[in-house]
Amino acid sequence: MVYTLPGIRLNTLPSISHSGGDRRSTVAASSSTNLSLLLRKSSLTRKFIAGRSESQSFIVGATEKVLDNSSSTEQLEALDEDSEHSKINLDEEQLDEINEKDFVASPVLVEDIAAMEEVDLVSLFDIDKESEEIRKLSIPPPGKGERIYEIDPLLSNHREHLEYRYSHYKKIREAIDKYEGGLEAFSRGYEKLGFTRSKTGITYREWAPGAKSASLIGDFNNWNPNADVMTRNEFGVWEIFLPNNVDDSSPIPHGSRVKIRMDTPSGIKDSIPAWIKFSVQAPGEIPYNGIYYDPPQEEKYVFQHPRPKKPKSLRIYEAHVGMSSTEPMINTYANFRDDVLPRIKKLGYNAVQIMAIQEHSYYASFGYHVTNFFAPSSRCGTPDDLKSMIDKAHELGLVVLMDIVHSHSSNNTLDGLNMFDGTDSQYFHSGERGYHWMWDSRLFNYGHWEVLRYLLSNARWWLDEYKFDGFRFDGVTSMMYTHHGLQVAFTGNYSEYFGLTTDVDAVVYLMLVNDLIHGLFPQAISIGEDVSGMPTFCIPVQDGGVGFDYRLHMAVADKWIELLKLRDEDWKMGDIIHTLTNRRWSEKCVCYAESHDQALVGDKTIAFWLMDKDMYEFMALDRASTPLIDRGIALHKMIRLITMGLGGEGYLNFMGNEFGHPEWIDFPRADQRLPDGRFIPGNGNSFDKCRRRFDLGDADYLRYHGLQEFDQAMQHLEEAHNFMTSGHQYISRKHEGEKVIIFEREDLVFVFNFHWYNSYSDYRVGCLHPGKYKIALDSDDSLFGGFDRLDHEAEFFTFEGNHDNRPRSFMVYAPARTAVVYKLITDVVDPTPLGQHQIS
Repeated sequence: MVYTLPGIRLNTLPSISHSGGDRRSTVAASSSTNLSLLLRKSSLTRKFIAGRSESQSFIVGATEKVLDNSSSTEQLEALDEDSEHSKINLDEEQLDEINEKDFVASPVLVEDIAAMEEVDLVSLFDIDKESEEIRKLSIPPPGKGERIYEIDPLLSNHREHLEYRYSHYKKIREAIDKYEGGLEAFSRGYEKLGFTRSKTGITYREWAPGAKSASLIGDFNNWNPNADVMTRNEFGVWEIFLPNNVDDSSPIPHGSRVKIRMDTPSGIKDSIPAWIKFSVQAPGEIPYNGIYYDPPQEEKYVFQHPRPKKPKSLRIYEAHVGMSSTEPMINTYANFRDDVLPRIKKLGYNAVQIMAIQEHSYYASFGYHVTNFFAPSSRCGTPDDLKSMIDKAHELGLVVLMDIVHSHSSNNTLDGLNMFDGTDSQYFHSGERGYHWMWDSRLFNYGHWEVLRYLLSNARWWLDEYKFDGFRFDGVTSMMYTHHGLQVAFTGNYSEYFGLTTDVDAVVYLMLVNDLIHGLFPQAISIGEDVSGMPTFCIPVQDGGVGFDYRLHMAVADKWIELLKLRDEDWKMGDIIHTLTNRRWSEKCVCYAESHDQALVGDKTIAFWLMDKDMYEFMALDRASTPLIDRGIALHKMIRLITMGLGGEGYLNFMGNEFGHPEWIDFPRADQRLPDGRFIPGNGNSFDKCRRRFDLGDADYLRYHGLQEFDQAMQHLEEAHNFMTSGHQYISRKHEGEKVIIFEREDLVFVFNFHWYNSYSDYRVGCLHPGKYKIALDSDDSLFGGFDRLDHEAEFFTFEGNHDNRPRSFMVYAPARTAVVYKLITDVVDPTPLGQHQIS
């Protein structure tokens, strides 16, 4: 009996492919020649660096010296007495100057896993040409990290903290260079840990220092824990080599279920390998099973198309593959490739940001409770299906970004990392510091060497193996502060960013991962979800920054929800402008009017805030509209255009919101009884509200279609002019009484009239460039659900004379609740005297 996924056949009964006893005898004979020697050679070179130790002790290397709570310098000196190898060079005077108790920086365990020059790993693995080129790249060494003080002089008041942060980063970089062969080699942990295939068999390694014993079990050995017992080295790395079968076939068949059984301080447990590349949930079962995924060469997907170049202006379509079908079902990578990607391209977006890629056992977590970090979600297909989808996006010229979760991990113990080796401190902080009470999830210890290896390798894996073009890092605010941003209102005071509550280890990890991304993949994009406004966030690491390309400008969406709860007459034009433009100079932002957060059940999308239940009855063009619908359609377009026009250097939209998707997202849920006795009703495990009704936006007889057409026109206007990244931006008018906002971007002039009934004839618009202007985009166009109050053939000529601090101006008609973009056509000044120009 079997159950299937596309392209893979999975047994439900144990396989009896070969005898475990025969194989074990071969293991004993061959174990001295496999790659495990590289792990053991490093036993004398493990070090302890950077920061004070906490209450726990650490066993270090073959000396088995226990490090107590003495200073890091004393620990290094003690190690030096017992080791033939030189210690890490630390400036003791600099350490003395730093008051370490003012910062949160955990000790880091350093181990020299492998001297990379001693083995030709390329010969052991199938590596494509691009990967070979990546290996040749060198990540630039740390700079001085001082340019941040030129960019923002206010940072000089916190120089002690920032210098400590940068010195900690440099020590980690130096240690990685010295003991691991550099970040490039260090970030290929997946070539040493987990399952690795060679010509002679399979090696499986797992770091589980808390385990007392371990064995590899699965379909391939009838789940017999005595068949394939693993051996442990002094660093807690368990290992076994499985030689090929007599017929030279793989000792573990492709598609076999596998787990590691460990005797731990918490008892016997079967876990999915931490570095597993694929996992599935069998029908009728709750926990997932790890899958040994190694299809025959002829079945592996081969990429056909190069990565697109990094776009100047980033227009992101945020998407969730599972809910991207118009039908109430979990959609597939293949369907998304064939149906949704062409739609995104047609709409004019140049990037797609994919949510919920990393495997997560709880579907309703939106992919944020990750259980298997190296495995793509099996709900939507196989790893090769995902590769095919990404390749198609590249063929269409779309950049593919992954919503990556390194801020926390699922609390699951059966199929996740939590309590993996029976302890709560293997990958995470122990106790309360390692638990996020709001998310019910575990928090990584970014100060631990093996955690750094795991997460850096994870980022590298998705970029290298699957050809993702970058990441949107989730929950970065939670990472950077020990309070995780919970119940904290950031006011912009710099002491909120650089003090006792800053998790320096986490910030240094972010610096390292941005080093890795930009060093090995120069065209890759990194976006950080930060609500705090951390200074230096989007400044290069060499200059002293955290290294992101963009910050997700989350305050804008919150502002729109705040305004939508008010009457139109209470909207403040200056407040809108301030929120849209309130970002750090020289640090790029991705803005959005709404994302997936606003689409979830319990919240409301902008369209639903505006039109509410009228959306269910009055969106057909053959029925009379209502004042609520007319207002909603007009403001929906205006909000999106002004957000794109002023909010940042990038723009994001969650799928379906471009046409005002009428319903919230409600994942399938069963009834639930909480431990305190409360009953939470489910939705009958229905997928009805867990899909995207693209058919509504496509239906030209519905008003949704006009909203979709406007969004498409808006994207193509930006594509033609790159106004989001224009060096020229000037806001010439924000009139509270008239409810008018006017600004310039490059050779475009944007005119917004938010007044609910006042239209303005002969309205004077200041501008910089002289010449003739024409309408480039009009939200009142009937194609977009408007009232066609403007003549698109009209020409508007500038006149000399100061207006709104602009050297010249032209006259327009500004209807109520409209947004109009005027484009400079020629640099010719109309000789007609002011006041005699015909207004259409």
